[in-house]
Amino acid sequence: DEGWCDPENDPNAAPPCDVSKCTLPECFCSSDGTIIPGGLGANEVPQMIIITFDDAVNDENWALYQETLFPQSKKNPNGCPIHATFYVSHEYSNYAMVNKLSNQGHEIAVHSISHRSPESWWERNATIEDWFDEMVGQANIINKFGGVPMEKIRGVRVPFLKVGWNRQFLMMQEFGFVYDSSIPAPLSDPPLWPYTLDYKMPHKCIGRRKCPSRSFPGIWEMPLNQLYFEEYGCAMVDSCPSYFSEEELFAIFMTNFNRHHQSNRAPLGLYFHTTWFKNRKNNRAFKRFMDEMIGRNDVYIVSNWEAIQWMQNPTPLSQMSSFAPWKSCDTPVPIQERACNIPKVCKLFSRQLRKQRYLYTCTTCPDTFID
Repeated sequence: DEGWCDPENDPNAAPPCDVSKCTLPECFCSSDGTIIPGGLGANEVPQMIIITFDDAVNDENWALYQETLFPQSKKNPNGCPIHATFYVSHEYSNYAMVNKLSNQGHEIAVHSISHRSPESWWERNATIEDWFDEMVGQANIINKFGGVPMEKIRGVRVPFLKVGWNRQFLMMQEFGFVYDSSIPAPLSDPPLWPYTLDYKMPHKCIGRRKCPSRSFPGIWEMPLNQLYFEEYGCAMVDSCPSYFSEEELFAIFMTNFNRHHQSNRAPLGLYFHTTWFKNRKNNRAFKRFMDEMIGRNDVYIVSNWEAIQWMQNPTPLSQMSSFAPWKSCDTPVPIQERACNIPKVCKLFSRQLRKQRYLYTCTTCPDTFID
């Protein structure tokens, strides 16, 4: 395996953006990453808000997802319920719940099987085979036990956001993943739009990460635009300072919203681990922000995949009520994908942990716990 080299020193590095050769829906780039796709003016762009959660889906966070944040009564201006993206890791996940989230129109994406430590393993030590085992392996588990069709499992987020250089993206290309969302972008005004990796990334690779240096045509990168938390910038909301009051937090969310909405309307990403919501003031501030957003006719709360679908076919705000990719609520869930009301509880032996584990699924129980 060749030694690591950064984009500046890689003799096979991806070339800079060439707009004449990079056309939607397959390719999107701009010299600084801030250009709106499709040549639309900012006021013609639906302001997308992308909410994501990392790690296991289970009883610990189910009420938060179903009742607090995403009850089916919370709808976008086109009449369909709001959606989020869930990056699911294996251990402690209840796959009957994963199945149900998918049925509700949320996006289920991959966050690895093991979520192993140390953090540096992902960027330094993981081989292409390891990447296949972890990411394709988890896609297979989500498909088999969570009832999510393979063709709907499109996205990857690496544990600890420790992006895995070209090896990770070779795996993604080979398997057919559509996008990655593991690369924080520097604080930028205006914020960055997602881009494909046909060409060189339009921003610096920050935090000594190992970003891809080569060209990976057609693979989308959904960069994590940092949030302004007063004088701090942070990619995940739970990595931001935590000493703010409810009022201050609400104001911070509104400031970040306005930073996107009043400039190039790049999607506003709000990326969480559910522990952040255990603090009541956080919970209240975010709920208030969500209620404020749902009242607006130019704001859509969508999944990462839905944001890509819009970018592949940039459609003016005035036509969004009939934009087919965002009208999934009009299509009934196929019978073979429907979640059960009473899942099977599989009591299994974990070889790695050397003890019994439980797996919840609507499909048949495996012989042993997968780890």
